[in-house]
Parts: sequence; structure tokens; C-alpha cells
Amino acid sequence: MDLTEFVIKNKVVTLFSVILLTVAGIFSFFSLGQLEDPEFTVKNALIMTPYYGATPTEVEQEVTDRIENALQEMPELDSLHSRSMAGSSLITVSIKAEYWADRLPQIWDKLRRQVSDVQAELPKGAGTSQVIDDFGAVYGLMVGVIGDGYNNTEVHDYVKLVQKEVSLVEGVARVSLWGDQQAAIYIDVSESKLASLGLSSASITTLLSNQNLIVDAGHIESGGYRLNVQPSGSFQTPQDIGNLLVHGQSRDNISEFIRISDIGTISEGYVEPSTATMRLNGRDAIVLSISPIEGTNVVEMGERVSQKLEAVKERLPVGVEMIPIHWQPSAVDESVQSFLINFMQAVAIVLVVLTIAMGWKMGIVIGTALTLTILGTFILMAVFGIDLHRMSLGALIIALGMMVDNAIVVAEGYVVKIQKGLDKKKAAVEAAKGPSMALLGATIIAVMAFYPIFASVEGAGEYCRALFIVVAISLMVSWVISLTITPLQCMYMLHNDGQESHSEGKLLSGFRRILEFSLQKRLLTALSMVALLAVALGTFGNVKQIFFPSSAMTKFMVDYWSPQGTRVQTTSEGMIPIEDYLVADERVQTVSAFIGQGSPRFYLPVDPEKPNSSYGQLIVNVHEFDDMADVIDDLQLWLGENIPDAMTRIRKYTVGPALTWEFEARFIGPADADPQVLRDLAAKGMGILHKSPLAKEVSTDWRQQVLDVVPEYNQVKGRRTGISRSDLANTTKRYYDGFAIGTYRRDDSLLPIIVRENIDERSINSLETLQIEPVNQSISVPLGQVTDGIATEWVNPTIWRYNRHRAITVQATPVNVTVAALRASVLEEFSQIELPKGYRLEWFGEHKSTIDSQASLIPGVIPALAIILFILVALFNELRPMVVIMLLIPFVMIGVSPGLQISGAAFGFVTLLGVMSLSGMMIKNAIVLVDQINIEKADGKSPHQAIIDAAVSRVRPVFLAAATTVLGVIPLVPDLFWQGLAVAIMAGLSFGTLLTMILLPVLYSLFYKTKPA
Repeated sequence: MDLTEFVIKNKVVTLFSVILLTVAGIFSFFSLGQLEDPEFTVKNALIMTPYYGATPTEVEQEVTDRIENALQEMPELDSLHSRSMAGSSLITVSIKAEYWADRLPQIWDKLRRQVSDVQAELPKGAGTSQVIDDFGAVYGLMVGVIGDGYNNTEVHDYVKLVQKEVSLVEGVARVSLWGDQQAAIYIDVSESKLASLGLSSASITTLLSNQNLIVDAGHIESGGYRLNVQPSGSFQTPQDIGNLLVHGQSRDNISEFIRISDIGTISEGYVEPSTATMRLNGRDAIVLSISPIEGTNVVEMGERVSQKLEAVKERLPVGVEMIPIHWQPSAVDESVQSFLINFMQAVAIVLVVLTIAMGWKMGIVIGTALTLTILGTFILMAVFGIDLHRMSLGALIIALGMMVDNAIVVAEGYVVKIQKGLDKKKAAVEAAKGPSMALLGATIIAVMAFYPIFASVEGAGEYCRALFIVVAISLMVSWVISLTITPLQCMYMLHNDGQESHSEGKLLSGFRRILEFSLQKRLLTALSMVALLAVALGTFGNVKQIFFPSSAMTKFMVDYWSPQGTRVQTTSEGMIPIEDYLVADERVQTVSAFIGQGSPRFYLPVDPEKPNSSYGQLIVNVHEFDDMADVIDDLQLWLGENIPDAMTRIRKYTVGPALTWEFEARFIGPADADPQVLRDLAAKGMGILHKSPLAKEVSTDWRQQVLDVVPEYNQVKGRRTGISRSDLANTTKRYYDGFAIGTYRRDDSLLPIIVRENIDERSINSLETLQIEPVNQSISVPLGQVTDGIATEWVNPTIWRYNRHRAITVQATPVNVTVAALRASVLEEFSQIELPKGYRLEWFGEHKSTIDSQASLIPGVIPALAIILFILVALFNELRPMVVIMLLIPFVMIGVSPGLQISGAAFGFVTLLGVMSLSGMMIKNAIVLVDQINIEKADGKSPHQAIIDAAVSRVRPVFLAAATTVLGVIPLVPDLFWQGLAVAIMAGLSFGTLLTMILLPVLYSLFYKTKPA
């Protein structure tokens, strides 16, 4: 007994199953997690290795190269991108695209072992390498804490209270602080005063470092007890440091003890220079960054955190405020709600179209099938752990039109058969059973059109893979529903009027005449379509090309780059006018300034900028999305007029995998490439871009050279005086930066005690007379006596390498054009740059990401195409129908190309997926039409007449299926992410339906050589 007969025979079981499906579907919907975007894996790790005192070249050759040499043994490695700077090495490790989240933990363990094994090979003085692999951790909730009338230390104490409370909230994985300044105790001494008292910096260092150590004084046994011995004398307050006595010598050469407070000023402050500071709306702040546990419902977790913050507010003093900077739960809730509204609109459009075109009874039958399909899809989404987010809800909207195709075919077949006099049961069984295999094949083909997305291992493919899964689930559920519930419902809803209508309306008669004319002029028709295809492809270059579109977030970024080598304090001061301008704008809600490095990763696609004293970033929130474009335009103009000494760059957030720089041209040399040669090549590339009106914010990742102060140490003089190179280095470090010589304990905090020179004497002019004291000696020597002079020289502050080759990257931002258009405009000039032997030019940025993402679809295209071709051959047991149907597919571009050009929508990765899905929709309709031709021929009609009658009989369901799909994606058009895909489907399928009904019969006629009877 087949499925349809079983359902009809067991009506009670079927009805009860429908009730269970409805209830389970509703509960499943409310159990689904909610995200703004699907999660995807960040396959990068960072290896940080300190090597204080080393030049960038020494760091590169002695640390970076050795670590990279060990890493290249890993077969999982995709690329290495290293940055060697004075005193530190940063290596970014990228893992091959096929390794996703489930396999990365093992790879990171292997990476750590490789890094650990190479530690013994690093030079003396290099610190232990630190591996950071949590780049995918997203701090979706960021709250800025400011305190009017409170210093950073006091605000820190209140923030720690909030941090402890929030970390206990269910669903919270991690709570981190950003912008928190490290407190320190400073002893500012005078070198001249020390000398006059016969003191040395070494004696003070030794005294302080020993004073506050934790010492084990043992135990005393008394009677039956064992008592700890705890000597007093550790620092209880900063003033205790000033009371320490050091052995000195008076002006009369009399030995005496001198207090530290008599020779230096003791103060509490923060470690200078600070690595990262933060301001919120122009006021100093500390950011509380909250990361949810993976798989947690972010919206519900956000509500719990909000409640906790409200409770904690009552414990904070007046003047301490908590201001949200980014609140992912609100964004997720708003995004999901918006998509649900779009989804309901699409469902309503489809149902209205069906009702108008087929009558209210038929509309109810098809609408029931659609509703049950959606509910069944929700159940399976819950089973497979697919959340509600941009891709899953978008997939449901895209699949809406295709969901009703199977039910329409079955219901139409039932009406035809019942008009021929068949009883209800037989008509229902035959209407479902007859086209069941053709519908199954067509459904699988429609699903396989999306398979390349699922098979892609690139980040873009991982981001979009839910599209395939949800479409596959919904279409297969729709096929089952159409063979079970739809025939049974037809029996109850669609009654036999006892007459079979043989008359055709004006529209069908007109279509028949057009089709007959096209078949008579079939060669002319085919050639005309080929000509139109050539025009469409020839003008496709006018379509804007992008990778992923901008997000609809109500915030944007402003990157601030002062000249390389700028103090972080100067960078901070330079950003204040921008903050003041934005805060005064009524359209702006909050302005968050992150100085010294990028903000915490609160949005997965955006990589935070690495630490750099010359860099700052503003996160600007606007009240309304509609105001953002105007705010950006006004700010861009203001920056150009008021911030001439720094490079500023405004960036919008994008949807899907994002790039820091979309335009990147990388010059790659040998491992020992001359940095000057690389800079010269980059200068030529920058010159081309500077001349182009389509480019702005032109720079390189090596940035500007910086000045180094070079005391020219003379070894002969050094030996005579007993001054080593390290003595000189230690002295200049203590004199200018300060030297950490001990630790002051306060509650659970450890504050470094730093000795440095008085600020009045901390001048570059005093460098030559700086007194250097050799180790284990009390006689000091001026720096000028052990050097041949003090020079300055321009050096590269950073040496970048790509896959162990020195490389420099030219970066730019396009002006009112896409990245593809900018690259096309300068491509010829870049290709004419003469490259020395061993050097090459490679394009990165959006160009490489687009190529890699599109190429990653190819492995999925091959099996998908093989399955599609096999099904086509198996359905008809011959090759010609398969060839006819596949020849039809390219002609869909006749609709896609002008549709994108007229609408102005861009062609990106998501639009490409839409074009690919069109092939499945076209094949699905073509299968049903070819199957109908075979049915007509089996009834004894001539091949020519069978083609015409089949096309006429199928024109209504084909056009109806196309209309539901085209109209169903209308709610996606305003969404920037889906706009290109929606336009491609609407334009492509509208014209593609004409192709199915006109060109396919023509091609069929040509291949089968049919002639009028």
C-alpha cells in the first residue's frame, strides 16, 4: 500500500498526526535559539613573544623566524602572517578552511606543543611565547562604566564589584575589563641629588626589592602548638616606602642614613605609557565586556544580565554610571523580529496569490500544506540545532514559493482527474501517485542547487550553510505533505462539478498562439534568445561587484592613525576633537574611544586592531539607522577640514566575514628581501592610488619609518671604564622609562614600584651627561665617556612577513565605487610595476576573499551537478530531456543581468547563491513540463501537439509557482544583505518562467525534430 492510500484509509491517524505536527511545530519554534547572524569559526591564533631591547630585525631573525620554522611542520597550516617589532614578535596563524570548530581544539593543542618545543631555541632574553586562540570569543554585551569625581582606581573597584556579580549570571561565559589602568607606585629621584649624597640607583634598587618580599620565617613550637613567624616591615601604605632608610654620605663625608622620601618624590599613579585607554562620550571609562556561553539564547541571557545590572546599580554611589555601548540581545531580538515580520508578510503574500488565482478552497488546501510544511521545518530545525537567524529565516522565505509547488501540482491534478469523472479516492491517489517520482526528483534537484553552499569550507560558505540545510528540510517536508495531507484535503475541499471544461480563456488562447508561432520559427526563436543572452552577459560588467554587503547596525567605526611612533598620550589628545564633535551631534547616541588598540571583539566578523600607540578607534552609535549615512557624510567632510595631521578612516560594519582593508595589493619578496626595495615598490603602488580619484586613505601596513636614538657605544672606552652595553641600556631605561624594582601589595592587587628620574631632568638633552654606574662598582661614568657620540637614524618600526617571506601591503579605501571597480581601474598600472627578481605582486583583500569563496563552491558543484544529471536521466530514461533542460539554465541570466542593473543591487557572494538556486527552480518546473509532454504523447497525441498541449496545461501551475516565489521574496528587497539575491530571483525567475514555457518547448522540438501534424 503506498503512502497516499494509507493516509486516505487511516483518516483518524492522519488527523491526529496533523494535530501533533501542529503542536510540536509551535513548541519547536519557541524553543529555537535566536541569533542575529549564524556562528562561524575564526581559524586564527596569535603567538606573542617578548624580546625586550631587540630591534625589529633581531626579533624577526632570532624569534619570529624560529617559531615560524617550527609551525610550518603543521599540515593544518594555511598561512603565517608575522609582525616583528622592537621588543616583541606577533605571529598570526591561519588554519586551513576545512578545519571547523569541532577540530580546532586539537589543532590548537598541537600548535601549543610546537611553540613549546621551540622555546629552548630562542635567544637568551626572549620571554615565553603566549598562544592566544580565543579569537572567536565575542563580547556581545559591552557596558561602559564612568565615574564623575572618581579616579580610575576608584572606578576600578566598583567595576570589579559589577564584574563579580555579572559573572554569576546564568549563560555568561566570561566577563573582561577593557581600559582598566594598571596602578603603580613611582619614586621620582634626582640623579644629581643621588650623586651629591654618595648614593647609587643600585643601592636603592636592592633595598626596595628585598624589603617587600614574602619571606618564610619558619615556625616556633610552643607546648602543643606550632606557631607561624611573620616578621613585620612590609609596606602597608605608599608612605612606608618613603620611610625606608638607605646608607648614604653627607656633604662632610660623614656616613649617615637617609630616608627615601628625602631623595625622591613618592606618588601613586598608573603605568606609563598606558597600553590602552578608553573614553565614553568624552569621559574616562572602563568597559565591562560580557561573552555568552556558546549555544545560550542570547536574548534570554541579556534579560538576566539587565536585571543583575539594575540590582547592582543600587549598590553604586551617585556619579557612577553604566552606559551600554553594544547590546547584542537587543540587536538579535530586533533582527529576528524583523525577519519574522518579513516571513509572515511573505507567507501572507503567497496565500493571497494562491487564493486569488485558484479560489478560496484551493487556497486553503495549498495554504494548509504550506503551514504544515513550515511547522515541520521548525521541528527538524530544533532537532538539528539550527537557530533562528539571518540565514535560516532567509532560507525559509526563499523556499516559500518552492514549498507550494508540489502541493499545487497534486491539487491541480486532482481537479483535472475529478473533472474527468474519477471518484474522489481514485482521483486523490492518482493525482499524488502519478507525479510523485517526478516531484521527488525535481525536489531533490532544487535542494542540490544549494548544495555547493553546504560543501564550501571557506568562512563565507560556513556562514551561509544553514541556507542549504533549511531549504533541504523544508522542500523534503513539502514533498511528504503533498503526498499525504494534500490529497486527503482535496477530497474534502474540492468537490466534483460533474463537467470537464474544454474551453480556454483569452490568456491561454493567446499563449497557445505565441507558442505555435515560436515552434514554427523555432530556429529564429532559439537564435534570438542566444543573442539576448550575449547582450545580458556583455553588459554584466555594469553590475556592482561586492563580497558581502554592509550591515544595518546603527553604528560605525572611525579608525584614527597618527604618524607611526606617536606617543599614546598624543594619539589620545588628537582624538578628543573628533569625540567632542560627535558628542555634540544630536543624531549620535554614544561615542566610545578605544586608544592604543581596537575595541574588544563584540561583532564576530570584525577583527580588533592589534596594540599600537599610534592607533585609536571610535565606535559611534546613532539613534536611527536612516541618519547614519548623513552623519558619516558630515563627519567625513569635517575630518578632512579639521584633522589634517592624522589619517582617519570611517568603516561600516558588514554582514558575514569582514575585512579590515578591502583593497590590498601585496608585494612579496624573498625571506631576506631588502626592506627598502619593498618600500620602493609600495611607494610606486601608492603613487598610482594617490593619482586615482577612486582611492583614498592610501597607506601600507609597514607605515612610516621612525627615528631611533643611537648612543654609539665604544667597546674600548667601555672596557677601560668597566661599563658594559647592558649597563648603558639599564641606565637609560631607568632614567627615562623607569625601572620596576619591587612590588607594593594592596588587597588583592600587586602594584609595581618604579624608580625613574624627575620629569624636569628627563630630557634628551641630558642623555650625554647621564651617569652610568657599572655593576658592583660605586663610581659612575658619564654616558659621553663610553660613546663616540649620539646619532639618530630612520628605521622600520615593523617588519611584516607573509608565509616566511618579507612582504609589504598597499592598502586603500574606494571612493563611491566598489572595491572591484577600484582594482579594475588601477590593475593595468600595477601590472606595469617592474619587479626585481624574486619579488612578486599578489592581490589580497576582497578580491582574494571573493575568489576563494567562489572557488570553494566548485567542489560542491561537481557532485551536485552529477546528482542533478543522474536524476534527469533516471526520470526520463533517456539523454535528450536532460540536455534540453540543462541548455535552458544559462538563459536565466537574460533576466538576472538587467534586473541587477536596473535596481542597482550589487552582485556578491549571497547574490551568487541566489543565481545558483535559480537553476534548481528552473529545472524543477522544466521536469514537470517534460513529464507532462510524455504523458500527452502516451495519450496518442503527435509529438508536436503534445508539446503545445502540455505547455498550455502546465502554464497556470508553472506561472503560479513562479509568482509565489517572486512575490514571496519581496520582503527581502529592503534588506541590504538579501537585496541582490531577492532581485536576482525576482528578475531571473520572472524571465525564466517565460523561458520554461517558450524556449524549452522550442529546444525540445529541435532535439526531437517534431513537425506539425
